[in-house]
Amino acid sequence: MKTMDDVQGYIPIFLIFLASLKLLQAIFKASKFRLPPSPLALPVIGHFHLLKPPLHRSFQKLSNRYGPLIHLYLGSTPVVVVSSAEIAREIFKTHELCFSNRPANVAISYLTYNSSDLGFAPYGPYWKFMKKLCMSELLNGRMLDQLLPIREEEINRFLVMLKMKGEACERVNVGDELLKLTNSVVMRMAIGKSCFNVDDEAQKVTERVKESSKVSGMFNLADYFWFCRGLDLQGIGKRMKEVRERFDTMIESIIREHEDARNRSTQKDPPKDVLDALLSIYEDQSSEVKITRDNIKAFLVDIFTGGTDTTAVTVEWSVAELMNHPTVMEKARKEIESVIGKERMVMELDTDNLPYLQAIVKETLRLHPPSPFVLRESTKKCSIAGYEIPPKTQVFTNLWAIGKDPKHWDNPLEFRPERFVSKENESAKTCEVDVRGQHYELLPFGSGRRGCPGTSLALKVAHTTLAAMIQCFEWKVEEKVGENCGCVDMKEGPSFILSRAQPMICIPKQRLLPFPLSHAKS
Repeated sequence: MKTMDDVQGYIPIFLIFLASLKLLQAIFKASKFRLPPSPLALPVIGHFHLLKPPLHRSFQKLSNRYGPLIHLYLGSTPVVVVSSAEIAREIFKTHELCFSNRPANVAISYLTYNSSDLGFAPYGPYWKFMKKLCMSELLNGRMLDQLLPIREEEINRFLVMLKMKGEACERVNVGDELLKLTNSVVMRMAIGKSCFNVDDEAQKVTERVKESSKVSGMFNLADYFWFCRGLDLQGIGKRMKEVRERFDTMIESIIREHEDARNRSTQKDPPKDVLDALLSIYEDQSSEVKITRDNIKAFLVDIFTGGTDTTAVTVEWSVAELMNHPTVMEKARKEIESVIGKERMVMELDTDNLPYLQAIVKETLRLHPPSPFVLRESTKKCSIAGYEIPPKTQVFTNLWAIGKDPKHWDNPLEFRPERFVSKENESAKTCEVDVRGQHYELLPFGSGRRGCPGTSLALKVAHTTLAAMIQCFEWKVEEKVGENCGCVDMKEGPSFILSRAQPMICIPKQRLLPFPLSHAKS
């Protein structure tokens, strides 16, 4: 037994030796490339010792020292970090085909049915078909217009809830309620179920989505250390299998429910939600590419996880900035009242006539991009900014740092929506700067072929929700004992979604009497 114990004691040392050898081999192999600047790496862990949450700030500090394109090792995984709009343009436009894949960690690959979704599927015929399908059938203008009443109804429910909370002087966790709203909008559009119905199956969907997001965001040794691949040292593999099994059981039940309803229908009605549209394509024998049941489930995972947190976080940061800048809040209210008045509620179709409101959202996305990184992976050797990027290198484009680059933004740390609506000086931005990836100093939804297909939907929900919150309520943060400044704490959390470090607790105070939605049901 003593001999066996001695042998087991040497196993960790042997694994560390192998890991160090592998890292040195990778560095030696990569040395034939003219790599971007890099700090000193340590054996086994690479550059992990230089990083701490939030990751976008750690990357920015390194970029300030080593330049806008740096090369790192996260364990045995090669990474480059991009921190300038000029280099982002090279990645997303000039050499887009070299960076047309997205890296998926072990959990994401498994939870999306071996990357059978749109978000992480390898660039190729299947991905091209799904992107075309998404833009022409699932999230196109016609489908968004058809599902407009759903979005209006869910936002109305949200506002009535805030009104009732305010009348009862109840505290509201603004972030949690916005997340519930965006979940409800997305789920009703996707599968016809709302989170506001407590007994509804959508509550289960919400819980499964939270589980999936939590597991996929965990730090997993298997993602960064080659000698841990195939091992489940942290128990994450077991957990992700349990999560996917629960999600699969639930979504299979919802799919069968839709199929039964379709079979009972005597006429060919237009799809009432995204799942109906997917099932029509699934049943179409003449389809260009035959999609499977797993493809449907994986696409729903994309919709649920990609279209809820990010929109909710954007609106929450916008409200926080407005509370800290009351003159901006007042200017936005005057714009809304000049266009809509006080007798009716602002609607989605009104937001095209609210340029200052749109500028507020743009400025929020610049300062607080909901996903601070756009992730890509090189498929072949490519020259960027005079350096060579080897194949299979992960690319982190730091949107948070680019949005604060003084070369492109006047007073970059200042919240000033006016920069998007007028030329105050030569360096100011105008409303011509879009958020859809055409301007590389502002690309919160990515850019190019793999830009976010849900951009239009996200902006519609964000603009309408924010406008209604400004129009209908006064917002003040709950003051803690000993804190009388009344300002909202703007510290960021450590998550990959750029959420707030502390919840924003408010008691909404109704502004409009009578309330425009007093007839609506809660």
